[in-house]
Amino acid sequence: MPGIDQVLARAMGIPGVLGAGLTDWTSGLTLGTAGRAPHGDHDAAAADTAEVVQAVTRNATFDTTDGAGDPLEDLIITAGGSYHLIRLVPTAFDSRTCLHLWLDRSQANLAIARLRLRELAAELVTD
Repeated sequence: MPGIDQVLARAMGIPGVLGAGLTDWTSGLTLGTAGRAPHGDHDAAAADTAEVVQAVTRNATFDTTDGAGDPLEDLIITAGGSYHLIRLVPTAFDSRTCLHLWLDRSQANLAIARLRLRELAAELVTD
């Protein structure tokens, strides 16, 4: 199983990726980063990512803790010149982590980035 740094380095190979990070979304702590960060601050990006994930997971529309629906996988945020793709990383030990890609909208293919991010998240999980 590759480590965090190896997974993030491979994330940087996805076309259009400007930066990547792994975040503990309960605390907002940065677990690893690669490339650039929005506004130049990886720690602020991790805290902001955590706030977004927390807001979505607290919302009853997306709550799947009772097993009534499929688990939340991705969050996609579009901006004028970029995409933010957040993938929740499910683990056997109930970790609350997510992978965040910051993509240049003019160079990225959102569908391909989403598929690659899903593969990378799976590599972080051990059976």
